[in-house]
This record gives sequence, structure tokens and C-alpha cells, in this order.
Amino acid sequence: MSSLQKIGDKLAILLSSVCMVHCVFTPLLLIAIPSIGGAFSIGHDTFHQIMLFFVIPVGVIALTMGYRRHRSLSVWMQGVGGLLILTFAALFGHELLGEMGETLLTIAGSLFIVFAHLRNFQMHRQSSCSA
Repeated sequence: MSSLQKIGDKLAILLSSVCMVHCVFTPLLLIAIPSIGGAFSIGHDTFHQIMLFFVIPVGVIALTMGYRRHRSLSVWMQGVGGLLILTFAALFGHELLGEMGETLLTIAGSLFIVFAHLRNFQMHRQSSCSA
């Protein structure tokens, strides 16, 4: 297995998971401990835009490298679909869907990405074993 693709898939899973954890736990922490709200120097929207800066290139590169190896268009489309959902949620979700809608959309997009990269990783491993 290409170490670059292996690292890319794992990094993409990590970055997507960070988005999910941020979306789920930040509101819970703010409710539980309101005084920590001032400790966050980066706003919610800014955090998502910064994460997109890393998630999109890592995801596209790892998914494309995997596709070149295993030729599963469904895995590539699932990952790209997740990236598009995540991008929409980060850029327009709050204004169009409210905070809850944005959070749910971000979680859905992140899950699509995570599962696509897990499948990408597995298929790449299987094609390496059979070669």
C-alpha cells in the first residue's frame, strides 16, 4: 500500500472526526460551563472554514489515489459527496438551517467521509494483498 495514501486516508478520517467532535461537544460544553465561551478565540464558523482548508485537499488526494488503485467509483463518490456536504454545512448551513441543522449536516458529511476513507483504505489493502 502506498504510504502516502495510507497516511492520507488516516489523516482525512482524523480531520473529519475532529469536525464531528467539535460540532457535538462545543455546544454541550458551552451549556455545561458557560464561562468557557470566552476561552474560545476562534468562532464556530471560522473553525469550520479552517478545517475545510485541510479536509478538502487531503480527502480529494487520498480518495483519488485509492480510486486509481481499486477503481471503485462508489467509494470515491461517497467521499466527494461527504466533502460537498461538509462544505455546504460550513459555508451556508448556519444561515439556511440554523445551528442544529448545521450540526446535523456536518455530522452526516463527516460520517460519509469517514466511511468512504475506511472503505478506501480497506479496498486498497485488499488490492495490495491480491497483487
